[in-house]
Amino acid sequence: MTLEDISRLAAPFGLFVMGARHGTRSDIDDAGETLVLLGAGQKCWAHFTSAAEYRDTRPDPLDRWSKRVIGEIAQTLGGAAVFPSDGPPYAPFIRWSLETGRFFQSPTGMMIHDDAGLMISIRGALWIDAVLDIPAAVAPSPCDSCSDQPCTTACPVDALAATRAYDVPVCKSYLETDRGQDCMMQGCRVRRACPVSQRFGRAPAQSAFHMAAFKG
Repeated sequence: MTLEDISRLAAPFGLFVMGARHGTRSDIDDAGETLVLLGAGQKCWAHFTSAAEYRDTRPDPLDRWSKRVIGEIAQTLGGAAVFPSDGPPYAPFIRWSLETGRFFQSPTGMMIHDDAGLMISIRGALWIDAVLDIPAAVAPSPCDSCSDQPCTTACPVDALAATRAYDVPVCKSYLETDRGQDCMMQGCRVRRACPVSQRFGRAPAQSAFHMAAFKG
């Protein structure tokens, strides 16, 4: 089994391998030798919106879809699946992500991915009971070569910064205003400002879905 094999199983659902690391699940249950993070790719939204979970009006449709799809992939591979929504206790997805060498902290404090930019949507992880070959991280943070760093000035209410905690109440209050509807319908301006995010692309409807879930 290789990461390419996992990619081929994930691709029909619009998912892709965002990173992988070796280790064990000593901090949760069961054991594994390779952790593989699966995230929403550019075609994921179309697959999700055609699924029963999107149309059945029950709560948490994307989490339920992710658990079904990634659970099926795990079963096919003889591995185990774990999800950000499992808990408490919650799995340390942020730490796992940074340990893959493909995620970094951006100047805004949010994580950035070398391919998805700030448009990160980790849908779940696979624990594979084998030591898979993982390519070495090919580059430092994309922020290091971003001279303008437009993400640092994109937030209209200055809710994000690497030197302090994310000001969630200020952000949510802004989303209640008329001016905040741009973020609500198109997605967070900070995420959209990132040049890597712009190359990755994301349907505005998908960003609006995530913003609505965030706002509650």
